[in-house]
Amino acid sequence: MGKKELIEVARGDKEPDLVLHGKILSVFTGDIIEGDIAIFGDKIAGIGEYSCKNKLVVEGYILPGFMDAHMHLESTLMTPVEFAKAIIPHGTTSVFIDPHEIANVTGIEGINYIYEASRNSPLDFYLTVPSCVPAIKGFETYGAKITAKDIASLLNSEGVVGLAEVMNFPGVIYGDEEILNKIKVAGNKVVDGHAPGLSGNQLNAYLSAGVLSDHECITADEALEKVNRGMKVMLREGSVAKNLLELIKAVNEKNSDNFMLASDDLLPIDIQHGHINYRIKLCVDRGIAPDIAVKMATLNTARYFGLTTPENKKGAVAPGYIADIVVVDNLKSFNVQTVIKNGRVVFDEDGTGNLYLDSNKVKEIPSSLKNSVKLPNFDLSDIEIEANTKDSMEKVRVIELVKDQILTRKVEMKLPVKGGKIQTDVEEDVAKVIVVDRHNKGKHIGVGFVKGFGLRKGAVASSVSHDSHNVICVGVKDLDIFSAVKRIEELQGGFVVVNNGEVIAELPLPVAGLMSDKSFKEVEKGLRNVYNGAKRLGITVEHPFTSLSFLALPVIPELKITDLGLVDVTQMKFVDLWV
Repeated sequence: MGKKELIEVARGDKEPDLVLHGKILSVFTGDIIEGDIAIFGDKIAGIGEYSCKNKLVVEGYILPGFMDAHMHLESTLMTPVEFAKAIIPHGTTSVFIDPHEIANVTGIEGINYIYEASRNSPLDFYLTVPSCVPAIKGFETYGAKITAKDIASLLNSEGVVGLAEVMNFPGVIYGDEEILNKIKVAGNKVVDGHAPGLSGNQLNAYLSAGVLSDHECITADEALEKVNRGMKVMLREGSVAKNLLELIKAVNEKNSDNFMLASDDLLPIDIQHGHINYRIKLCVDRGIAPDIAVKMATLNTARYFGLTTPENKKGAVAPGYIADIVVVDNLKSFNVQTVIKNGRVVFDEDGTGNLYLDSNKVKEIPSSLKNSVKLPNFDLSDIEIEANTKDSMEKVRVIELVKDQILTRKVEMKLPVKGGKIQTDVEEDVAKVIVVDRHNKGKHIGVGFVKGFGLRKGAVASSVSHDSHNVICVGVKDLDIFSAVKRIEELQGGFVVVNNGEVIAELPLPVAGLMSDKSFKEVEKGLRNVYNGAKRLGITVEHPFTSLSFLALPVIPELKITDLGLVDVTQMKFVDLWV
C-alpha cells in the first residue's frame, strides 16, 4: 500500500477496502462524530462520507484499539499466541510487555523466545528491555544477568520501545554506575520506572536520572506528587495489586494526559471480566468521563511510547492512523462487539469475525526453557526452625499479607515451640513459608512465617516467585511442604496443592517454570482446579499463588523472604527471624 493510494482513498477518488459507519469517539476533543471511516490497507484514510462494497454499519461506539501500558506476559501463564487469543475479544490491540520474569530465569534466551513468539500474532506486542536482571543484587539467588551491553543490543530490535521498569530505585538514587549505565544506553527511548512510595528529594533524584513513569503508586496523593514532578503514572489494576480505584481520585480534566491504564500482573481467571475495557469501565464507574478513560487507554499510551510516526501512528481513530479499532455497545459497559486490527476484522461477537492466527509460524518452545528447575538436595531437617528458647513460645518476625496489595507488613508474633522447634499456628493464621534456590547455585533455603493465607492444613507451592522465581511454598506441616516442593521439581515448574503428603491438584508450567504450553481454556481450567484445591486447605485469599509469588520480591515493602533469608525492604537489609 502506497501513501499516494491512501491519499486517493482519503480524497474519495479510490474505493476503500472497508468502510465502518457509526458513532466515533474523538480522543482529541471528547466529541462524538457520526460518519464513515474509510480504511485502506492497515490505515485509516479518512472520516466523513465514503462508499464501498464492504461497508459495516455498527450500532455501538467506535473507539481506538485499547492498549495495556505495562504488563508481564509470563504472569498470565500463557504463551504469546494464547494470550493474544484471550484478550483480542476484549478490544486490546497493543500491549507493552516487560519480559523480566523469564529473563531472570533464562536470560537473553528467554527474551528472544518471547520476542520471536510474539511476532506472528493479531496482537501487537511491544517489548521493553528488562533493566533489573537480577531485580536487585545480593538479596536472592538468580538465574541470569542482563548487562548494559545486552540492553543496548536488544534496544535495536524492531518493536522494542524502551527500558523496562527500573526496580532498583535505591541504586539509581545513590548513583550505582551499573544501573545508571543501563539508563544511559536507552538513549531517546522511554525509561519505565518502579518507585513504590518514593517521595521528596529521593523522588527528585530518581527522576533526575531520566526515569519517566511509574506503575507502583498506592495512594492518590503519591500519584499527584509524581505527576506534578513530570512523571507519567500508570493506573494499575492487576489480579492482586488493585490500585486503580484509589488512584483514579488523582485524575481530573487538567491532568488526565499524564495517566495510562495497565494490568501489570493478570491471571487467566480474571480475563473473563475483560482486559483494558474492564479497567476503562472501572474508571467511568468512578466518575471519570468516558472520553478521558478511553484516552488513558489509547492516545496517552501511544504518545508515551512514541507511536507517533507517520508510518506507525496509533491511539486514535483519525486519518493517517493505524486502523486498530474497537466497537463497544455503549460508553458505560464497554462490552466489545467488533475488533479491527491493522484494517482487518479479527473479532466479531456474532461469530462472523475472522480471529486469525497463522499456526504454521507459531514459535517452537526451545527444549532448554523446559528444564529450568534444578533444586538442591534437601530434607525435612532443612525446613525445621530451631527455637532460641526453652519456653513454650518464641517471638519471631512474621510477614503479614495486605489485602489486594503486593506489599506486606512486618509484624512480631509469639509462636508455639514443640520439641525445640518453632511451630505454625493455625488459630492465628500463621503458616510456614520457604524459598528454595532453583538455579543450581547451591543449597540456599530461606525459611520463615507468613500470616493471612487462611491455611488450615496442607501446603501450596509454586515455581513462580518474583522476580528470580525460586521455588516458594507455604504450608502448615513440614512433610506437606517438602512433598509440594519436590513435586514442583518433578513437573519442572507449576502450581501444586498437597495435603497429607498427597498431591490433590496441580497445574504444570513447563516453559521456564512460568508458563503453560497449553491453550488459554486449558490454562484457565487448570488454574481453577488448583484454586479449588487451595480452598480445600482453607486458603481464603483471592489469588493464592500470585500472593505467594510476591512474598519473595525484595523490592516491595515491608518484609519479604528469599532463598537467602528474610529481607526488611524498608531498610534493604537481611534480618533475623528471631526478635
